[in-house]
Amino acid sequence: MTDNFTVAATTQAHDADIEFFVRRGMTKGYQLLSFLTPPVYAVFAMTRYGRSHLSVNRILRATWIGGSLGIVGGGAFEYARSAYSNSEKVRSRRFQTAYNTASIRADDHSTIGGILFAVITPALFWKRANSINLILGGAGIGSAVGLIAHHARTVTGDPAPTVPLPPDIPPASS
Repeated sequence: MTDNFTVAATTQAHDADIEFFVRRGMTKGYQLLSFLTPPVYAVFAMTRYGRSHLSVNRILRATWIGGSLGIVGGGAFEYARSAYSNSEKVRSRRFQTAYNTASIRADDHSTIGGILFAVITPALFWKRANSINLILGGAGIGSAVGLIAHHARTVTGDPAPTVPLPPDIPPASS
């Protein structure tokens, strides 16, 4: 009976670790592609179609579609990476990630920027774009601005505080 419980507990812990990393991968994918999509789309549209095809609506639409692709890609990458790895290594990686304050601060700045720009962008560009593109594209641009703010704080001498890892990481079967 205890062997079955240990196996079940290990499997459940590994599944929880996989779920954590998939959510984290989706967040990081959204942040990365929300940061990269607007300049890449602007350069593409300018070189391919000229300045006449570049509009606020198209940039905002490209931003939220790029962010959505980042969510899918980041989640799929982390699932493939974590599901087929050793459960102890995944558990150790989860603890290292949970105590990584720089990553947590980047996520916080990105979330704050996304919420602010999801509200500010429709107020500024109400007549220039579709409402769904304004809200979702504004959130994507805000996420990128928040990520830039985090890195700017780090570069200017205000890095996130470091928190030491606990000396012994609990095993997955506890």
